[in-house]
Amino acid sequence: MSKNWAEECLTFIEQSVSCYHAIEMVEKRLEKNGFLPLDEKDIWKIEAGRSYLVKRGDASLAAFRVPEGEVKGFHIVASHSDSPSFKVKTNPEMAVEEKYLKLNTEGYGGMIYSTWFDRCLSVAGRVVYHENGKLKSVNVNIDEDFLVIPSLAIHMNREANKGAEFNPQTDLLPLMGSCETRGCLQKKLTELLNVEEEDILGDDLFLYVREKGKQAGAKKELLISPRLDDLECVYASMEAMLETPPKDYCTLCVIFHNEEVGSHTRQGAASTFLKDTLERIGESIQKTGSEYLRLLADSFMISADNAHALHPNHPEKADPGNKPILNGGVVIKHHGGQKYTTDAYTEAVMKCICKEAEVPYQDYYNRSDIAGGSTLGNISAGQVSIPAVDVGLAQLAMHSAVETAGSRDVEYLIRALKTFYEK
Repeated sequence: MSKNWAEECLTFIEQSVSCYHAIEMVEKRLEKNGFLPLDEKDIWKIEAGRSYLVKRGDASLAAFRVPEGEVKGFHIVASHSDSPSFKVKTNPEMAVEEKYLKLNTEGYGGMIYSTWFDRCLSVAGRVVYHENGKLKSVNVNIDEDFLVIPSLAIHMNREANKGAEFNPQTDLLPLMGSCETRGCLQKKLTELLNVEEEDILGDDLFLYVREKGKQAGAKKELLISPRLDDLECVYASMEAMLETPPKDYCTLCVIFHNEEVGSHTRQGAASTFLKDTLERIGESIQKTGSEYLRLLADSFMISADNAHALHPNHPEKADPGNKPILNGGVVIKHHGGQKYTTDAYTEAVMKCICKEAEVPYQDYYNRSDIAGGSTLGNISAGQVSIPAVDVGLAQLAMHSAVETAGSRDVEYLIRALKTFYEK
């Protein structure tokens, strides 16, 4: 029986409750398959035929495999670990008339606010604490139905179904319980870490939806899950790399953080993370100066971040001539203003890859009167100048708390990326 890539992907997403947990899951999977961890502070000793990984900022990772023979260049697939959510502020507890206790949060990324109401939520992320004279960063997950953002009843807001504007400081703060639950969040963190409260010195904690992803639809052709954007592409690029020994090119799977807030951080696509990693690989295989630049000239990058599908209730929002659908295959993304990196050459390369992999492909453009979002491809190209194409998998309800994609598309992308890594 062939592997059920869709189910495996949903399991990966379920365990990746925050961007930090996603990187932890990738790291464990790679190390189990022989990838050796590197540290940016150390001297790198890289050997032909071996596989390595390096992290930056706990939520970005670059994994690479070095071929046995002469390296011609780099074949790179880039995606991102973060998804829109609510970040928990410091000193978050807020009492309401000495009856209820809620948490003070702020938005991270552009999300559809209304989709976060009336769902079981919890908190996950990383905590930095003091131990034996050192700072230690550890991922945490309060693995229980812990919070809810309650809607205002229709009786108190008769205009609710005519469109509503939500204020994140007043309408979207999660309820933790009665005032008797004071200190509960901090207590749960100290119990998870087995430390004293005063030892916790910093945290990056986010709300996440407790709902598990499912295959659904009349023929189970739909994937309905939180965080499909962009963990679906993270999973596909990781699995493709694991299944594909390199031949003439050093293959990389790069996962950036902070794409949803612009990528301009030390671990985002606008940072030097990819540039630094490639230069250090080049240095380790004695390719510096003009020889390193020749490697870049024979390199290629696929930026993998999900794309908008034709909406069943709003087909008018799609471009008249380019309407990607769920389970229609890899989506190649185009933009006249270069919000995507795709040009005629890189489009042709991607279509050749899909044809060789026997994978369907489709094209995406925004409607000319609708401004679209950007992604990490053109941002990272500002640091590393190599040919690149932007692709993704079609999905509905992008940036909703729970999104919808096609169950067959995961395998399509894995097959395409395997062919890219091989050739």
